[in-house]
Amino acid sequence: MSEGHSENRFDVYRTVTQNIVEAIEAGTGTFVMPWHGGGAAIGKPENAYTRMEYHGINVLALWAQACLVGFGSGYWASYKQWQHAGAQVKRGEHGTTIVFFKRLDGPGADAEEEEDQPRSRLVARASRVFNADQVEGWQPPASYPKGDLVETLTAVDTFVRSTGARITHGGSRAFYSIPDDAIQLPDRNRFTGTETSTATEAYYATVLHELVHWTGAAHRLDRSLAFTSKAEIAAEELVAEIGAAFLCADLHVANTPRRDHAAYVANWLELLRGDARAIFTAARGASAAASYLHELVAAT
Repeated sequence: MSEGHSENRFDVYRTVTQNIVEAIEAGTGTFVMPWHGGGAAIGKPENAYTRMEYHGINVLALWAQACLVGFGSGYWASYKQWQHAGAQVKRGEHGTTIVFFKRLDGPGADAEEEEDQPRSRLVARASRVFNADQVEGWQPPASYPKGDLVETLTAVDTFVRSTGARITHGGSRAFYSIPDDAIQLPDRNRFTGTETSTATEAYYATVLHELVHWTGAAHRLDRSLAFTSKAEIAAEELVAEIGAAFLCADLHVANTPRRDHAAYVANWLELLRGDARAIFTAARGASAAASYLHELVAAT
């Protein structure tokens, strides 16, 4: 299948991005990103049949859909996978688009292709999955993680400390300083609870957000933090927020909205509308940052 035909048949990137944009725009009252909140968003979405976690952009797509529709389960599967699991998708239910990558071998029949050309490539393909709330005849495993907030916070403290990041407290702002290669946070007692989060949840979500920024330094993942435009700032903030969401899910911390979200949302939406692949790029950067931090911790 040619690339042009594939793009005309189904623009995977634009469809998933638009779903996330719609989830952002659907928020009412206080601004909340679609990957914030409790319930299914506390843990990464999991395939009910294979018991494997979803990754990258698919995490965001499924969190966004759960937020829009109000799904309370973190389990998803394709129509056939639900049938194999002994369940049946309810009549009239619509699936959620996710992406998987299929390796296409090459050069195929083109014998004149240069020897140094790649002989295989990954092509994005669309698939549709259904949430457990959309099916009948299935019960989640008894081992579905509920989490213990106190233990989780202790684990997060250990995780953050084990990364080796230099963190100081004081002042009224949270930020990563490039010249100092250090994270600055307000004192813990300055974090207050809201209707949707506790003070401790807000604090740890902020720590993890700034920790993702920290990974972007030139001697770490080198995400080029010398910004020259609002779009570059918005892109990095999106990486940091998605990365924090991933880490909050990994560490079972309920991610919460931060007060500066409203200042960035216009830039984020402009970025997403202007480039359908921008959310994928941010998700890749966020996944790389989260993996990098986990590797640092594992090495201690």
